[in-house]
Amino acid sequence: MKKLLFLLIAFSQLFFAQELALVKDGKNFGYINKKGDFAIPAKFSGAKNFSDGLAAAKDGKKWGYIAPSGNWVIEPQFDDAKYFNSGIAIVSKDKKTFYIDKKGNALNMPESDKLYDFNGGAAFIKQGKSIGLINTKGDVILKPEYETIRDFENGFARIKKDDKWGIVNSKGKVIIQPEYDEIGEYQQNLTWAKKGNSFGTIKGSVFNEIDGAEKIWDFDGQTITYARKGGKIGFVNADGKWVIEPKFDKARAFNKNLAPVSEGKKWGYIDTKGNYVVEPKYDDAEVFSNDGLAPVKEKNWGFIDTTGKMMIPAEYDISVPFAFWQSSKGFINGLSRVKKNGKWGFLDTKGNLLGNKWFENAEPFQK
Repeated sequence: MKKLLFLLIAFSQLFFAQELALVKDGKNFGYINKKGDFAIPAKFSGAKNFSDGLAAAKDGKKWGYIAPSGNWVIEPQFDDAKYFNSGIAIVSKDKKTFYIDKKGNALNMPESDKLYDFNGGAAFIKQGKSIGLINTKGDVILKPEYETIRDFENGFARIKKDDKWGIVNSKGKVIIQPEYDEIGEYQQNLTWAKKGNSFGTIKGSVFNEIDGAEKIWDFDGQTITYARKGGKIGFVNADGKWVIEPKFDKARAFNKNLAPVSEGKKWGYIDTKGNYVVEPKYDDAEVFSNDGLAPVKEKNWGFIDTTGKMMIPAEYDISVPFAFWQSSKGFINGLSRVKKNGKWGFLDTKGNLLGNKWFENAEPFQK
């Protein structure tokens, strides 16, 4: 009996952990699995991506929430329904907007001039012109005394007070005091900032000025990022030192020890020493994915490997995924969302079309 129970629990966890993609097939919406089969038939008049284990779906004119099994967890009753995060979602009903839990129960939260989505256990609260934070219990964890709080990224958000920027975490703890004129995304104890007329990195709590920098971009989890000096782009490290001299017209982030750069109108890829591994010959080029492929544009988009070999022919359109928590183009966990002849589908790393089927729309896979 215990063995049977264990197997049932294991199967349930495996089932609910699967990734599904929202697709539009004809006029209706459904969800496919990574084999390309419909895990949930296209039977909804509207639907959104899975988030926090549930997805908002529309039956007729009303929204509810479904589980990965396709069964209704919260029956359709809302005029609008947003994404779940931290066990809480925003819904609208009878001209009222409020928070609910995963059972569909309305939650009592502190008064706010506007309701904001939860992210990582925290949500904004607005009172007058001031912004603060609450947790999932409704406790105020950061007093509404800030002019602006940006969306949380990787558990951290940018805060603005007295026209200066700092960083706060999702527990409401101020990590970097608001004393900078600009500040970047905070990740792995690292970000960039502008102080007065100087750009630099913040490593831990130490500001390291970058010699001559006119602008710097987010590190995106890497230890090197790109910056501009004298109108040209080069790369700096976490200590604010130039490691690749600024000589490029445009650049994007490193991954797989390669970064796309352009000189003139053509893009190629350099290594961490600034040497070309792929000569500049493309009209556009994006960052390498963890799968070791990067989108490059000739007339259309194709994919190259880290040696520069074209692995998937340049005959597709690509775009940033619609989901707010994913911004990268190209491959994500072995599949890339592409468009051809007005239809959307997914390619595997060998260029095979998932399920051999195109859709009116397709969004990235989510758990």
